Amino acid sequence: MVSVCMQILDCIGDKGLGVIASTCKELQELRVFPSDPFGVGHAAVTEGGLVAISAGCPKLHSLLYFCQQMTNAALITVAKNCPNFIHFRLCILDPTRPDAVTMQPLDEGFGAIVQACKNIRRLSLSGLLTDQVFLYIGMYAEQLEMLYIAFAGDSDKGMVYVLNGCKKLRKLEIRGSPFGNMALLKDVGKYETMRSLWMSSCEVTLGGCKALTEKMPRLNVEIINENDQMELGLDDEQRVEKMYLYGTLVGRRNDTPEFVWTL
Repeated sequence: MVSVCMQILDCIGDKGLGVIASTCKELQELRVFPSDPFGVGHAAVTEGGLVAISAGCPKLHSLLYFCQQMTNAALITVAKNCPNFIHFRLCILDPTRPDAVTMQPLDEGFGAIVQACKNIRRLSLSGLLTDQVFLYIGMYAEQLEMLYIAFAGDSDKGMVYVLNGCKKLRKLEIRGSPFGNMALLKDVGKYETMRSLWMSSCEVTLGGCKALTEKMPRLNVEIINENDQMELGLDDEQRVEKMYLYGTLVGRRNDTPEFVWTL
């Protein structure tokens, strides 16, 4: 039986993934979801299961993989085995966990993915990551259109590497990373070619968002503070909880709830 697309829970374990790898040679898309997001009482998949899948399913080009841990060595092997990835989404349940063997950041593993998979268009990062991984993405991910980042990076340089390097980037979502006004304002012309930018729990301030709207009046910049009674007249140094940026030809929306402000 030919299995082109498969969705399973991680309670299948690495052993179950090994069975899939040995029997589903035509597998092209795999989604492994967490049966328990807290990892209690269930067998979880690891880097071993992913390596087995990559070795047994050479046609795999789309992956969503929730796991407990990962290693650089595994990601490098996956990149060699499956260079045809278009979508690669790795979600470690502890989003800042390092290489499970070396305790190093996972920069080199993801660097191998973007270097080997020349046509990757959608990428989600997870695990302990520094600015180095964003340098790799900017250098090699020439076809990248969508990038999702969480709790990664060291400084504004990481975001700048991506914006400068990924010429086809359309959608960028960032959560819990140390990117601030410098990264946001470094190359504002880039946003005209993008569909949207979402930043939450980063270092962007109200003043930075105002400066962006002054430079790019054709952009809608929305500030979302659901749990805070922040007023737009307050200190420009105040950090915004969530910011959503997108291009517009018709001006600001008139259907936003009270906790959304359009600058």
